[in-house]
Amino acid sequence: MTHDRRDTGLGDLALEAALRRVWAAAHGLWGLLATVDHKAIGRRYIATAFGFLILGGLLALAMRWQLSHPEARLLDPDRYNQVFTMHGSNMMFLFAVPVMEAMGVYFVPLMVGTRNIAFPRLNAFSYWVYLAGGLLLWGAFLLEMGPDVGWFAYVPLSGPQYSAGKRADIWAQMITFTEISALAVAVGLVVTVFKQRAPGMTLDRMPLFVWAMLVTAFVVILAMPAVVTASTALILDRLVGTHFFNPAEGGDVLLWQHLFWFFGHPEVYIIFIPAVGMVSTIIATFCRRPVFGYLAMVLALVGIGLLAFGLWVHHMFTTGLPRLGESFFTASSMAIAVPSGLQIFCWLATLWGARPRLAVPMLYVLAFLFTFVLGGMTGVMVASVPLDTQLHDSYFVVAHFHYVLIGGAVFPLLGAIHYWFPKLTGRMMGARPGRWECLLVFAGFNLTFFPMHILGLWGMPRRVYTYQPELPWAGLNLFASLSAVLLAAGFLLFFWNAWRSARHGAPAGENPWGAPTLEWATASPPPPWNFTRIPVVGSASPLWDSMGELTVAEGLRTDRRELLVTSVMDATPEARESSPQDSIWPLLAAIATSVMLVWSIFTPWAVVWGSIPIAVTLIGWFWPRGTPEDES
Repeated sequence: MTHDRRDTGLGDLALEAALRRVWAAAHGLWGLLATVDHKAIGRRYIATAFGFLILGGLLALAMRWQLSHPEARLLDPDRYNQVFTMHGSNMMFLFAVPVMEAMGVYFVPLMVGTRNIAFPRLNAFSYWVYLAGGLLLWGAFLLEMGPDVGWFAYVPLSGPQYSAGKRADIWAQMITFTEISALAVAVGLVVTVFKQRAPGMTLDRMPLFVWAMLVTAFVVILAMPAVVTASTALILDRLVGTHFFNPAEGGDVLLWQHLFWFFGHPEVYIIFIPAVGMVSTIIATFCRRPVFGYLAMVLALVGIGLLAFGLWVHHMFTTGLPRLGESFFTASSMAIAVPSGLQIFCWLATLWGARPRLAVPMLYVLAFLFTFVLGGMTGVMVASVPLDTQLHDSYFVVAHFHYVLIGGAVFPLLGAIHYWFPKLTGRMMGARPGRWECLLVFAGFNLTFFPMHILGLWGMPRRVYTYQPELPWAGLNLFASLSAVLLAAGFLLFFWNAWRSARHGAPAGENPWGAPTLEWATASPPPPWNFTRIPVVGSASPLWDSMGELTVAEGLRTDRRELLVTSVMDATPEARESSPQDSIWPLLAAIATSVMLVWSIFTPWAVVWGSIPIAVTLIGWFWPRGTPEDES
């Protein structure tokens, strides 16, 4: 039995020493593999996701080179189908969603004033499963087994009749890997936000980024089971002989599209909503004022999360659905522009008369505002059934899609990396190369993708690997391909700037931007326990309103990892909860799960026999250690 020692009365140095003994990870390889620190897991997520971004970008350059002139021979049709499928699947499932959740994994616990994320071992497990899914996809590609059915894998193309071999099975199991990971992270974020906020952080004092990640987590929980169901049904059709998508045996090919797009369109907002929180955070800091219309911004976030589930059929306007249903989804597709427009106006109102500091994060926000408005306008256009019927599966849709996702999500993400880089590394990211990279990325992006609107209006279909010389597409395709090199140069400069700054950047200090939120109330980078003393929040901008001096909540033990549990609405302290120690079992459970999922690609019996090692690792994971009082 350990003694119930608390932080009350301890000096800062003694308290930090006690917390270091309890919270610090072990040294060496064991510590790296067993850590459950949300910051370590978040950094791994971010680094891995950006690694997949580089790989996906190389595939995009290969496609642009192939399309830069008619009848090119860089890629044959089969390889192009693999590259096209890999690019979309990689960017959507291995980069965009994971990197946004990764930012939440790292920063939400810091912003709500707690010492670790809820369910930290589940959080560690989620990363290892995500990594395994990415390695499966890319390993298959290197072995000439890369999926070739598009990132959407429409049946019957991906069914057993038209896709022999294991390519479609690998794609479907990659979906299972990434969705397990995303759902695990979402559960941890929801519980962290609702039950681990610092005392005094009522719901109307939460940072807008925390609100954005909370809404995103709920969208993940509600949307992703649909695509897991669809991919599982596809695997059963292919491996077991079921007929979910076989019309000859009572199945329905449109069932796949309904299930996939019920997830697929909310997925766009799973990517975009965190970016909204990043933009709000950056604008507030560099304008030195809270974002105008806090309540309106929160309601807009919730509204987008709800409306996201009423849009999926606008991907299916050409499938012969009833006109009344198409009218409903046209209306809902246009209605979602209302909360998005409200956010734009709130940001503009914040900027109005504020004399914002034009640091690199702010430059990326301005690039986002310009680009996302253009993408939103074309989104309203394709929400119209008659226009969408003409533009469906054309390069106009490719342009719109990238304007929304790169302009609406990647630009804010790059700005957020610059903004939070001091918190991640303790060093400032280079400002001069940052301005150049922002210019190159903004110019390269618009010069690459804006011509695709025109190509689509000229009739160029998407998903083609070549075209004939007599068609009028060669000039714009060559221009877009050359511009893609400019875009790639901007990203290359970004990665060089991050690498150089992490090693030689100027020391940042605790709060180099003068920001108002709690992640800047601790050291940069934060210690393993985040906060030596848990802060008590008195406003939505605690570091501004209290001039950087926070009162602290006492009472947490220092002889074991312990978190403060607070009420959902008012963040009133309710209990103390132990936080799990570092453990190797999440890694072992992820390995066992990965073996079972990969094995099941080849035989359904893998589900039976593969469940045994999974059960063993879960028993080790949850095996009680010590008395309930000491259990952590």
